[in-house]
Amino acid sequence: MVTMENLAQLTTQSLESVFLFLPRLAGACLILLGAFYAGRMLARAIGLLMAKISGMQIHDTFFRSLIRLMVFYFGIVLALNVLGMEKLALSLLAGGGVTAIVLGFAFREIGENFLAGIFLAFSRPFNVGDLINSEGLEGRVKSIALRFTHLRAVDGRDIYVPSSQLFSKPVINYTRDGLRRFSFSVGIDYANDAKAACYLLEDAVGKIAGVLEEPSSAATIDSLEPGYVELSVSYWQNVFDEAVDGKQLRINVIDSCRKVLLENNYTVSADTTSNVAVSGKIESP
Repeated sequence: MVTMENLAQLTTQSLESVFLFLPRLAGACLILLGAFYAGRMLARAIGLLMAKISGMQIHDTFFRSLIRLMVFYFGIVLALNVLGMEKLALSLLAGGGVTAIVLGFAFREIGENFLAGIFLAFSRPFNVGDLINSEGLEGRVKSIALRFTHLRAVDGRDIYVPSSQLFSKPVINYTRDGLRRFSFSVGIDYANDAKAACYLLEDAVGKIAGVLEEPSSAATIDSLEPGYVELSVSYWQNVFDEAVDGKQLRINVIDSCRKVLLENNYTVSADTTSNVAVSGKIESP
């Protein structure tokens, strides 16, 4: 039978337990609060540091969320230890490790892409706006995420290249330093002076606004085709110069080469043998 004396004693013991537990609870709450703000500050500091070191666009939101989550996770483990729940804390750590392993096997390809994206964030061979090619996938970089990179092809296609491919396969960056060489071919008749034509073409291309002086333009005899001598013309452009329209520059270069050849009486050939005039006399039997 519960007497008033027993009830009072039980109440007293309960209150003592509560008062003894309150400091631990307060300490656990402070640890969680500290972990929350420490995670935010650490995530912000690391995000700014990575942006300063790399100078390139990275997936800032992912990094900050990941760091905040990790710091708060360890804050929960510490809080459980303060509350005297060491076994629960150990099981949480063990369970987290097992879960990570299981998820790692289940989402191996996704994990590879994320891991590759993290490595690329520190030493990325391209940036937004660069023109790149990887395993035949070519386009201008529109955005960069950890799992993939968004490319826009010249025909308007949107290509999403996995980070694991960009990390493990060769990547060609056409615009890393802003210098890009463009070239085209033109054919002239075998009777024309091909060597002199090369000098004329080099001089004509070098005078066009937007074509760089260094590296210099070049014109060479590329091959001897059945119907014509093929000349190859190349020039350099700074693609970072917004004042120069690459498409219009190519038109100006090719048209200037066409004019200088015609003005100097060169016969510009198509891919046919139409430059040999044959005259003869047919005798009746």
